[in-house]
Amino acid sequence: MLSSIINRLKGIKLALKKSDISSTYLLGSKYKDSSHYKDGQKANLIQNSSIVKRHEIINFLLKKRQNPLYLEIGVRNPNDNFNLIRCDQKYGVDPGLEFGSNPVEFRITSDMFFEKLSNGDLLNTSIKFDIIFIDGLHQADQVMRDIKNSLNYLTDDGFVILHDCNPPTEFHASENYGFVLSPSMGAWNGTTWKAFVEIRKDKSINSCCIDTDWGIGVINKSVKLFPTSTVSNPFFEYHIFAEKRKESLGLISYKQFKNYFKH
Repeated sequence: MLSSIINRLKGIKLALKKSDISSTYLLGSKYKDSSHYKDGQKANLIQNSSIVKRHEIINFLLKKRQNPLYLEIGVRNPNDNFNLIRCDQKYGVDPGLEFGSNPVEFRITSDMFFEKLSNGDLLNTSIKFDIIFIDGLHQADQVMRDIKNSLNYLTDDGFVILHDCNPPTEFHASENYGFVLSPSMGAWNGTTWKAFVEIRKDKSINSCCIDTDWGIGVINKSVKLFPTSTVSNPFFEYHIFAEKRKESLGLISYKQFKNYFKH
């Protein structure tokens, strides 16, 4: 009797699983030709085929320095960016939740890294990095902490670089990753943009966003970039951000960015 009940329960569980898969397929088929999905597909194609990638921008800035020190927060697969960085002295921070082998120097969260760094448990408390690249958890509160912590360990003429600052649609800018049927089709910029547009209001720093590879945010203290943002968006509504994207992000081309360094 017990074995019969168990088998029936297994059968029900399997049927429910098949039903979920079938429903997901039908729902996807129903909406895949909608304008939202077409816009998402187009946006993904444009960003994934960007000629200028984040590592090229970082290497451009590193090339202008002697014996630079580089830090990357959120390495995941090092072949995506870290291994492409041309710098003899570089460190990676990643807790290893998304990439099993996790071949980085510091297998911890960025919060823990900066805490240990300030306590003298890692490297040297007086250490300053020339370039710090932030590509960790794409949630605004975490990104803002990473920005502020990074600025404390940045050289006077150093740069903080951020990935995923320019989500092309509201679906790419969702708070949570993992919505299978989203028109973003798996691409996720999260709410990084909220932290970046907020820090762009800080008059003590310079900032801009290079319009390539999902939006490359740039922050520094010495090189004048795009004017400080005056956009009012107190509740971080995406439609306001989209309407005033250029000023909110300080959006420029890579060519315009390089022109800032000609003199």
